[in-house]
Amino acid sequence: MTEKPRILVTRRWPDAVERVLAERFEASFNTSDVAMDANALSGALRSFDAVLPTVSDRLPASLFDGGDLRTRILGNFGVGYNHIDIAAAGHCGITVTNTPGVLTDCTADIAMSLLLSIARRTGEGEREVRAVQWTGWRPTHMIGTKVTGKTLGIIGFGRIGKAMAKRCHFGFDMDVVFYNRSKIDPAEAARYGARQLETVEDVLAAADFVSLHCPGGGENRHLINAQRLAVMRPDAYLINTARGDVVEETALIEALETGVIRGAGLDVFEAEPSVPERLRALENVVLLPHLGSATEETRTAMGMKVVENITAFFEGREPPDRVG
Repeated sequence: MTEKPRILVTRRWPDAVERVLAERFEASFNTSDVAMDANALSGALRSFDAVLPTVSDRLPASLFDGGDLRTRILGNFGVGYNHIDIAAAGHCGITVTNTPGVLTDCTADIAMSLLLSIARRTGEGEREVRAVQWTGWRPTHMIGTKVTGKTLGIIGFGRIGKAMAKRCHFGFDMDVVFYNRSKIDPAEAARYGARQLETVEDVLAAADFVSLHCPGGGENRHLINAQRLAVMRPDAYLINTARGDVVEETALIEALETGVIRGAGLDVFEAEPSVPERLRALENVVLLPHLGSATEETRTAMGMKVVENITAFFEGREPPDRVG
């Protein structure tokens, strides 16, 4: 009887997915659900046929040095994979896959939630009620910004960017403009009530709300920096559900402290799970603990995507979601 491939799941996954993995493979699970350090991940690459990492696992080039690697595939749990050095993995003959498509709607829902929350100051409002500091209704209390009819600017018009445009245009009558590296067919953009502008700066200058939906890492690192924040309107808001490194966090904090922009809604951060104290101290931000895909349906679907990819790989077929 052929031995089952040895796989390591680096964090706890939904029970339904772990059961399937245990049936199909010789699976080891991280029952403590504590993020693995570099030494543990390095050891895993030398002990398992497949390692199934998440965004909380850093796999830089140094982890692949020294040879003697047993791992042949990294089945990443998530769409983004900038935490993995794809080139270094490929140099060692390691395939890398991701989980596109299945988290589109839920991530767009979180972006919409952040937009509404920061515009209508619901985070501040809930904190006031919980602290028993609310003194009653009054005409000037916690005045926010109207959302309906405003302009949304999107950076990155992929699946999630389109889903966000759909929600904002058809749900809130918003005018939608976007920047995308490649040209989008105007007829395709029009399906989402959107039109493409030439530069990032064009979008930043036009929008009341800017929502980031581009990949992290590489040329997108610090795509939103002090210079670009200064292009935004002083009454505008920034929403980030993409990757933390897309925004230069220190520059954003300074922009929020000094009124360069009015507010921000963030689901991701540069050094997760660490969030700077200066950012946490601000009232004009809504901060979420990377909840974009955090629904039972989506997290299970993401896990099953990984199952499909590594099953295909070990059966000698091309994984459907190969990225490296």
